[in-house]
Amino acid sequence: MSERQHIEIPELTDFAAIDFESANGEMTSACSVGIVIVRDREITDSFYSLIKPVPNYYCYWNTKIHGLCRKDTDDAPIFPQVWNKISKHLRNLPLVAHNKAFDERCLKAVFAYYHMKYPDYPFYCTYRSSVVKFPDLENHQLQTVAAYCGFDLTKHHHALADAEACARIGIEVFNNHPMY
Repeated sequence: MSERQHIEIPELTDFAAIDFESANGEMTSACSVGIVIVRDREITDSFYSLIKPVPNYYCYWNTKIHGLCRKDTDDAPIFPQVWNKISKHLRNLPLVAHNKAFDERCLKAVFAYYHMKYPDYPFYCTYRSSVVKFPDLENHQLQTVAAYCGFDLTKHHHALADAEACARIGIEVFNNHPMY
């Protein structure tokens, strides 16, 4: 069976799109987070923060991708401080990410590192859902699917821009009505 036959796409009208950027290869090294809140299929709020990563060093390739380096985050809050501000906006909302495997692993890793109780968020993937919903796209990378959904992702790899692109995709893929 193909990947398309294994995925059921939920209908979601309310969710929080999330995107992390990381400083290095460690899953605990979240250095920025973007969150976009969707209610009744409309973007209603957003949040962005730099995060002091753990461990606090940057790999060349990560910096090359997102442009952040240690001087950007040396004075940034640690993850529990950032999450304390975010969590009140996430009550009862499922999380959505484009390639949820990365973002969910990152979130769980920083929760574990700081000995925080993980709230067991329902987590959905716009990448996998876009493969099913839009099978004829040349690829299902974030910028490709975002463009197909009418969003111009000019700041790719900025956590808030990527979260907004994911939210726009989510509004389309988690809607059981045709796009056009």
